[in-house]
Amino acid sequence: MARPTVFITGATSGFGLATARYFAQEGYALIITGRREERLRKLADELSQLAPVHFAAMDVRHIEQVQQTISELPLPFKNIEVLVNNAGLALGASSADQAKLSDWHTMIETNVTGLVNVTHALLPILKQQPKASIINLASIAANWAYPGSHVYGASKAFVAQFSRNLRSDFAGTGIRVTSLEPGLSESEFSLVRFNGDQAKYNAIYEQTNPLQPEDIAEIIGWIAQQPAHININSLEVMPTSQAWDNFKVIKQNTNNIIA
Repeated sequence: MARPTVFITGATSGFGLATARYFAQEGYALIITGRREERLRKLADELSQLAPVHFAAMDVRHIEQVQQTISELPLPFKNIEVLVNNAGLALGASSADQAKLSDWHTMIETNVTGLVNVTHALLPILKQQPKASIINLASIAANWAYPGSHVYGASKAFVAQFSRNLRSDFAGTGIRVTSLEPGLSESEFSLVRFNGDQAKYNAIYEQTNPLQPEDIAEIIGWIAQQPAHININSLEVMPTSQAWDNFKVIKQNTNNIIA
């Protein structure tokens, strides 16, 4: 029997890297993708000791690269059973009026357009499988507004709603769809958000005991390995140090208000 295959975007760091290692240990064949070819090559060398690995450098924002990667998959890697749409990013944490428009565009192109590109290109393959899973990495920012989230949170809300809509389209078929919504997590993701500022990165995680990429990888594996009749629609997960405590009441000076 052929091994089931998992297709992972953004596999060069963070959740994607940990997820690739998890599925390799579980005996899946791996297709690992990302923009940094040297990191992919190194990871493929590491994981090929455990499982078959195919890697492809691609940018999910560019549909031509996505389609070429999928069209050139070697035959042993074509029975893709699990798609992990992990590629995504946040840029900046300032208020909307101080944000760069270019950062907004990059987040939309990666978190929304990129996820749509990969999903659409792989649906014909996923539909052929007796059981298939699409696991989309959203965020608690999809559900809860907070200062500095603006386009990032909106893009993740798209991911969550897109997941629900796909779930509706494929109800009764072999395709399951999940929106996975992590909270505070420690990974290179945050370093990118703060433009490489290590001090800001450290301040975010100080005394928080955040989620680790390995935690999310194990949850992704658990979702994918549920029996075929079970669909995890959405799953929000936070570290115990985090809760819904970011709502602010701003007291205003009303002395000058005329009734």
